[in-house]
Amino acid sequence: MADLSVDISKLPDEIRDKLAELDLELSEGDITQKGYEKKRTRLLAPYTAQQQPQAGNQLPRGPRGDSGSSRQLTRNRRTHRRVTHNEKRYHSEVRQEAVQQALAEMQNRPKPSLPMPSKRTSMMAKSPDRERHDLSSSSDEDSCAGDSELPPPPELGSPPARRPAAPHPRAHPHPLPQLHYPREKKHAPREKTEIDLSEIIHLPTYIQPDVTHTTSGARRGGAHIADRVQCYAQPEDTGTGTGRWKVSAKIQQLLNTLKRPKRRPLPEFYEDDDIELEIAANPKDPNAPKPEGGTMTPAVGEQLVVPAGLPRNLEAALQRYGTASFKANVATVLDPNGKLSNSLTFGKLLSRSLKIAHAVLNRTFTSKSSSGGPLTGDNSIKPGDRVALVYPNNDPINFMCAFYGCLQAGIVPVPIEVPLTRRDAGLQQVGFLLGSCGIQYALTSDACLKGLPKTSSGDVVSFRGWPSLQWVSTEKLPRPPRDWIPPPRPSEDCPAHIEHTSAADGSAMGVIVTRSSMLAQCRMLSVACNYTEGEHMVCVLDFKRETGLWHAVLASVLNGMHVIFIPYALMKVSPASWMHMITKYRASVAIVKSRDLHWGLLATRDHKEISLSSLRMLLVADGANPWSLSSCDQFLSVFQSKGVRGDAICPCACSSESLTVCVRRAGRGGSSAGRGVLSMSGLSYGVVRVDAENSLTSLTLQDCGQVMPSCVIVVVKMEGPAYLCKTDEVGEICVLSGATGSGYWGLPGLTNTVFRVQPLDSDGEPIGEEHYVRSGLLGFLGPGGLVFVCGSRDGLMTVTGRKHNMDDIIATVLAVEPMKFIYRGRIAVFSVRVLRDERICIVAEQRPDCGEEESFQWMSRVLQAVDSIHQVGIYCLALVQPNYLPKTPLGGIHLSECKRRFLEGTLHPANVLMCPHTCVTNLPKPREIHSADVGPASVIVGNLVQGNRLASAQGRDMGYTDDSDAARKYQFISQILRWRAQSTSDHVIFTLLNSKGAVAKVLTCAELHKKAERIGNLLLEKGRVNTGDHVALIFPPGLDLICAFYGCLYVGAVPVTIRPPHPQNLHTTLPTVRMIVDVSKATLVLSNQSVIKLLRSKEASNVLDSKAWPVTLDTDDMPKKKLPILYRAPTAEMLAYLDFSVSTTGMLAGIKMSHAAVTSLCRSMKIACELYPSRHIALCLDPYCGLGFALWCLSSIYSGHHSILIPPSEVEINPGLWLSAVSQYKVRDTFCSYGVMELCTKGLGSSVNQLKAKGINLACVRTCVVVAEERPRINLTNSFSKLFSALGLSPRAVSTSFGCRVNIAICLQGASSPEPSTVYVDLRALRNDRVSLVERGSPHSLCLMESGKLLPGVKVITANPETKGQCGDSHLGEIWVQSPHNASGYFTIYGDESDYADHFSAQLVTGNTGEVYARTGYLGFLRRTEISATATGGDDTSILTRDSDTESLASAWSVSGLGAGDTHDTHDAVFVVGALDETIMLRGMRYHPIDIENSVMRCHKKIAECAVFTWTNLLVVVVELDGNDSEALNLVPLVTNTVLEEHHLIVGVVVVVDPGVVPINSRGEKQRMHLRDGFLSDQIDAIYIAYNM
Repeated sequence: MADLSVDISKLPDEIRDKLAELDLELSEGDITQKGYEKKRTRLLAPYTAQQQPQAGNQLPRGPRGDSGSSRQLTRNRRTHRRVTHNEKRYHSEVRQEAVQQALAEMQNRPKPSLPMPSKRTSMMAKSPDRERHDLSSSSDEDSCAGDSELPPPPELGSPPARRPAAPHPRAHPHPLPQLHYPREKKHAPREKTEIDLSEIIHLPTYIQPDVTHTTSGARRGGAHIADRVQCYAQPEDTGTGTGRWKVSAKIQQLLNTLKRPKRRPLPEFYEDDDIELEIAANPKDPNAPKPEGGTMTPAVGEQLVVPAGLPRNLEAALQRYGTASFKANVATVLDPNGKLSNSLTFGKLLSRSLKIAHAVLNRTFTSKSSSGGPLTGDNSIKPGDRVALVYPNNDPINFMCAFYGCLQAGIVPVPIEVPLTRRDAGLQQVGFLLGSCGIQYALTSDACLKGLPKTSSGDVVSFRGWPSLQWVSTEKLPRPPRDWIPPPRPSEDCPAHIEHTSAADGSAMGVIVTRSSMLAQCRMLSVACNYTEGEHMVCVLDFKRETGLWHAVLASVLNGMHVIFIPYALMKVSPASWMHMITKYRASVAIVKSRDLHWGLLATRDHKEISLSSLRMLLVADGANPWSLSSCDQFLSVFQSKGVRGDAICPCACSSESLTVCVRRAGRGGSSAGRGVLSMSGLSYGVVRVDAENSLTSLTLQDCGQVMPSCVIVVVKMEGPAYLCKTDEVGEICVLSGATGSGYWGLPGLTNTVFRVQPLDSDGEPIGEEHYVRSGLLGFLGPGGLVFVCGSRDGLMTVTGRKHNMDDIIATVLAVEPMKFIYRGRIAVFSVRVLRDERICIVAEQRPDCGEEESFQWMSRVLQAVDSIHQVGIYCLALVQPNYLPKTPLGGIHLSECKRRFLEGTLHPANVLMCPHTCVTNLPKPREIHSADVGPASVIVGNLVQGNRLASAQGRDMGYTDDSDAARKYQFISQILRWRAQSTSDHVIFTLLNSKGAVAKVLTCAELHKKAERIGNLLLEKGRVNTGDHVALIFPPGLDLICAFYGCLYVGAVPVTIRPPHPQNLHTTLPTVRMIVDVSKATLVLSNQSVIKLLRSKEASNVLDSKAWPVTLDTDDMPKKKLPILYRAPTAEMLAYLDFSVSTTGMLAGIKMSHAAVTSLCRSMKIACELYPSRHIALCLDPYCGLGFALWCLSSIYSGHHSILIPPSEVEINPGLWLSAVSQYKVRDTFCSYGVMELCTKGLGSSVNQLKAKGINLACVRTCVVVAEERPRINLTNSFSKLFSALGLSPRAVSTSFGCRVNIAICLQGASSPEPSTVYVDLRALRNDRVSLVERGSPHSLCLMESGKLLPGVKVITANPETKGQCGDSHLGEIWVQSPHNASGYFTIYGDESDYADHFSAQLVTGNTGEVYARTGYLGFLRRTEISATATGGDDTSILTRDSDTESLASAWSVSGLGAGDTHDTHDAVFVVGALDETIMLRGMRYHPIDIENSVMRCHKKIAECAVFTWTNLLVVVVELDGNDSEALNLVPLVTNTVLEEHHLIVGVVVVVDPGVVPINSRGEKQRMHLRDGFLSDQIDAIYIAYNM
């Protein structure tokens, strides 16, 4: 940029001024960075050449790569810059010095290296400066991580990373997640870009050290059952991998930072309880300073002596001046060029206001427009009605006419801002105010009416939340008739006007100012400010409210003064224009804000011809702002030479509720002005303590003058009853006078608390009968009755018992070299309530040229500065793009809207730094687990003593009297198939549907038998298979799979069903297939042509060596011979098939199923679901493992029913397929997976009516079971039931099953089971391994649904997983199961089952120790529940109308192992809470990931999916963003808040990724461990990774 070589100080004045103007435009966001640089270069071009020779001796570059002269330049520019609105109020040289000193002290301490967030390249905002020296090494203190921690750059010749050809669709997913290769990132790339196959095939024997301290880790040791599928494995790295991986290096860095001892020790820890959290958030600090003074005495103002010649009221004043001096000007307004454009005389004001009064009362308006439809009811305007005044800030003249017109007519004006767009911040709240005031008319000017946004029909648009309005112009109105006189003056206690103000939360309120109050206020101001007729006043303030309205519109008319109005737009262009007007008119009064003083200082060019000697009073309206002092001091020092006197500067304090509280009297300033250097730490405890002048943590305050005439002021405590404060205590200032607001319109409750305060003395007695008004200002009374204000109630944040002022924090933030990084006027500080305490958030607008690292370092310096000066932690620091923060009409920041967007997640930050670890000091106490105080035997005794039964439950007996069940005669499923092929050869047993709903294939019993025989021949002849050989079946879901399965059984081979690899994602799915083939020791692969072609394709050989597969046979190419002899196993205990599945923790576990278990399972399901040959069952799930396989391949053969098979992949193409098939075939029992249910719920949500029109009816469905191995997903099943109840689906039909590795079907909703029951448990108790039942809707409650009914022949108990003692009813324990269809054991590579023997042969240590159970690895509890009335005698029809072949009423009643003699009104429900392996142990408590994920899913509508895992006790939350990358950072604070609030956990890392990244297996379960491995090895292309400090 041209200015690098130009010394600004040597440039001519006019060029410097033009540069200053340019800077101002840029800081306002009125010009783009590019345009700014172009214009700037053009201005400097002539001077760069001249100064070139001197530029040779440039300073060496500083550590940040900026030259010394550019640093000098910034300093120079800072001195002559005109900065943004809301500006200098915060500027303080003292504060800047304090911050620099504090930061310097920090530098000497070992500095924490904060891990920088990782961003995807598309989100990077690189500064032009960075582009040039991106690779130059930064100095140590600037670098964020030691260079040693970053991975070395790759060799130049390394092969490029390969990406899968197309993203792998999520609903087809495979047990392995997809590998995401990072897109181009700014950080150094990983050392290995490709995954090495040998790593997958030679299964490494290590597993990443599990630092989550799960107690179950020891029990289910990991690698031996079957290895975790190491999709991201890097075998040679056996440590925790901090050295090589970027992400883990950063996490390590974060851990090191968090390990540093905190400066504040945490207060005593508390139990997990709300009250304790509250106490911890407000600790009583024994060393806190306490107020020591006596109780304050009220400060009383002098007697109000009204000057003799003052008119008796405003109407009289208007009448007097409008007739006696009608040519005198009352108002003059400047145009945007600073020219005097428009004046109003007293005569014109009188005549126009009468015209308006007449027009309003008689509705004789000439130009008008409506919005929001026609007005309802009586739309006449009567005295006492309210109307809105909507005038822009550059039109005080029309505003004054309308305001006085309303006063003349007895109408109540409500001035509001002009709505510019339908999306203005705070617009809805203003609409609420208009509605509550019953406003139907909005008065405005011609120009404004033209400029309002219009609909196509030409009407004004209806603004959100606004009532229907008639918009009318107050210009060009007809003259009232001669004989018309205004209505009689209303009584003094009627409202004169309503002032719009807003509460801290942004809600709009209207303060009622009565006629008597308005007049009293004008008289007090006239006396206090010594106003006289004919004086000139210059006003820079908003004339519609507060000080601007009281002085420039009301008091000025009462005194017959002339006001020159300077519009805000002109101040931005010409900041010294107000001083020129003082000079021109010899004005004696000016009303400004400290910001205007500061802007005036910067406009040095315009100082030449200014003379301010006529000024007797410079009223500083925001004198109550602690930071106004430095502006006043600097202004005085610069302009003393221009005639400004020290005693002319008069700060005042006011608020909408109390009107003017106090003002420094002109002419008495110099001597009686007070200032105090106060300790900020003392103020944070609400105590006034004098501090040393040069202290870093002091705040210098100036007084706001004395109490107004005939007013009384007291200071009362901020919280609780209104006790008077002590003399050295900060409290809220309350005012008693005839000139305050009298209430909020339409809000009687709030009015009582604010406008009807009775201060109490130390004995609790009221100090008098009178009612005081709370001003909302915080302060204390100084010596001599001076009022000191140190903050406002709305700007107060109480953090851990100490009070901090927003303005003080802003001042500190701005003192950290702000000019480089952020726009000074564009910064918001607010607090959000999380976990029972306020947390401070800072949001600022970042400059466009500010690079990623610079802004991050600036953020970390801000944290240090605030910490050292205020001793308070910042919870969240966010930077947004320029002009992103919502604005108020006068260009300031709309704070409540800013906070709302932050909490809603619509703020769109560009950078976020959350620091929950440093701020949150009131977490409950970590749980300490006491070792074996209470043994298992004592637990049993305890339960017996309390009369609590032990947890044990049984499905009904398998004993069966029905001899017609011929299948019973056969021990082997293969024999049953042969028998069916002979006895019912033409019975159709399978129908396969395609995506159009048409029948793709059918199989009868005989066809299946013949095909199986031919496959048996193929295995014997071509495959040379021996009895007991394992054969891998790799088929898509369909009939070939079933034929191949029975073909294997017919020749004594052991089938292993495997899902084929996904053609679009061979990279991750093929290695899994290969792994199962290897681990299962398969000697042959059976498949069909298309799959074999895929396995041998070029793409596949890029992933795996295609020659390394075992012999592969194609079932499409088979001999047509008959099988000579059917193999029959010697005993039913022999192995029938192997079932492999990847668990959610990433373990690949294969189980052995014997022939006896197969027939027993089928028989159990037949009894429970009443399955007969005449039945149709629809299946829509994956047929490769668990209950899904048993239903698809085994159940029809055993029971003879007709199975309609619907592959889930076809439902992806046509979501209505499954339900239309159920309706078409009148299916009574259907089974699906969660994936399918989700597809239907999401894919058919909007088309239920179309399905209804097509005649789809689900009333036939008796049971719809979701086959699952997890806690029932009650939200999904409920929304499915509700959605499709419109198609006749019974609300009782939907239920879930439960199975696991040791027993694939433990519970299943039967044909005549009662409705599944639900209970609500306390999540906090659950974390502590307890079950505590609570009412529905109570806080922290979790709804659990039982997982179907226990199958016949199944017995379960719950036992403590550590002590192996039996648990009581409704106590949490591991579910143990005993059943003839338990698996026979794990099948592993090593054949070493000693570690896991107890999974299949566990025994209790007390009580019934002889029985053997299998351990499911799931936590849950049993509960004896009432059978709900709907399912029992209360609804006889539900049982009597069941059509069945053999079912009897008796069978419907014999529930859950109750003999016929029992009463049939209870059953034992099994509630599954979650897998032990999955649980996360943090702070001594056990969390189920799904609970945290459910909370996170609720916190923002753009979160599509979420998964959590831990890494060295840091909680990592991965969220999928269904939106633009730019919205990613909205999620970080919300995720952190939600998890903290609901689970009392601090999130360590938030990772935002694209949809589809969280890997999900075929059962619809999240594969969290794969995600974790992928994350730590940098194989996830995250949009953003935030490391919470």
